[in-house]
Amino acid sequence: MEKIDKLNIMNKVLREIDDLVNSETSLLKKLGQLEADNINLGDKVLEDQLSVIYEHVDNALSETSTLQATYSTIIEQFIKDNNLGEAVANANISAS
Repeated sequence: MEKIDKLNIMNKVLREIDDLVNSETSLLKKLGQLEADNINLGDKVLEDQLSVIYEHVDNALSETSTLQATYSTIIEQFIKDNNLGEAVANANISAS
């Protein structure tokens, strides 16, 4: 596999990780809205279960965000190690 092709795939993976971060952030907002709605409702089952789900999604978001930062660094290092800076600029390929 050529280095530029590999970089294109790496960037695609990073975009998908970015999408995961956005999706998990959206889930947290929705869960927060449900918890706020339940303040007036006072349903104990919702209160207990929503907080558990919120914690799981929050942990997943933290892990995904860490992966996102780590993988961005890996891509930057790949570009540097393979002297692809000029090729990236000329080909209009994103560096991350």
